[in-house]
Amino acid sequence: MFDQKHTVTTPLTITSYWEAGPVTGSPVFFVHGFRGDHHGLLQIAERFHRIHPEVRCIIPDLPGFGQSQAIPGREHTIDSYGEWLTDFTAAISDRPNAVVAHSFGTLVTAAAVSQNYRPVSAVLINPIAANALKGPRAILTRVAVGYYALARKLPTRAADALIGHPLIVRSMSEIMAKTKDPGLRRWIHQQHDQFFSKYSDKTTLLEAFTASVSNDVTAAAAAFTMPTRVIAGALDDITSLVDQLELVQRMPDANLQVLQGTGHLVHYEAADDAAELIAEHLTASSVTQ
Repeated sequence: MFDQKHTVTTPLTITSYWEAGPVTGSPVFFVHGFRGDHHGLLQIAERFHRIHPEVRCIIPDLPGFGQSQAIPGREHTIDSYGEWLTDFTAAISDRPNAVVAHSFGTLVTAAAVSQNYRPVSAVLINPIAANALKGPRAILTRVAVGYYALARKLPTRAADALIGHPLIVRSMSEIMAKTKDPGLRRWIHQQHDQFFSKYSDKTTLLEAFTASVSNDVTAAAAAFTMPTRVIAGALDDITSLVDQLELVQRMPDANLQVLQGTGHLVHYEAADDAAELIAEHLTASSVTQ
C-alpha cells in the first residue's frame, strides 16, 4: 500500500506520487502541507483506504518538496501551486474526483478551485482560514518570518544549515504537538526530523513560505460550491476556531467538525478520527459509492 513511487509530467513540472486502490476507482487526491511531503498524509490515507479499498487514493509530493521537481522558470506562488494541482489531477484521471488537503495544501486547493479545478467533494484539514500573522501564535509566525528572511540573505549552504537545523525543527515540533502520549510525541518528532527538510532548493522553499503566510482560504470560500467538510483541531496554533467557523459560514455547502485535544497536527495526532470523518463525508457526497 503506497509503497511504489510513480511520476507524471504536467505542463509545469514532473511530480512524484504514491497511490493505493484500483485504477478504475474514484480518485481521491491528498494534498500535504508546507515543508512536508506525502508522508504527512500517509497515516490518514492508509486508514481511509482500509475503510474504502475500492477508492483510488493518490498522494503527490508538492512541487519542490519530497521527490517532486520544483517548477522551473516560475515563482512558487499560491497561484502556481493551484495551476499545478489542476494539471496534476487532470493528468492522473479524467474521472470525477475528490480532494483532501491539510494546512498549506488547503491554500493550494483553494487556488486551484478559484481557477478551474472542480472536485465533486472536498475535505480541508486545519485550513489556513485567516492570515497566519493574525493567528493564535502570531508572534511565533513573525519569528518564522524573520527566520526565513535571514535564510534568504545567507549563502545556500549556510541557509540550508539554518533551515534544517535539528534544534529548530525540534522546537517547531514540540510547539505544534499537543498530545500528552510520550510515544506519539516521539514518533511525531521523528517524522519531522526525517521529512521536514526535503525541499529541492532554498529559493523554492522561501517562495512557498511567502505564499503560505500571504494567503488564506477565506478569499476563495465562495468558490467551494461542492460539498465541503472542514476538520479543525480545537488547539490549532495557526488558525482559531472562530476563524474556521467564519470560513465555513462563507462556503455555500460546508460543515465544521472539531477534534478536541489536538491542534494543527490532526494528520498525526488524530488520523483515525480524521479518516472516519473523511469517509463519512465522501460517502454522503457519493464519491465512495
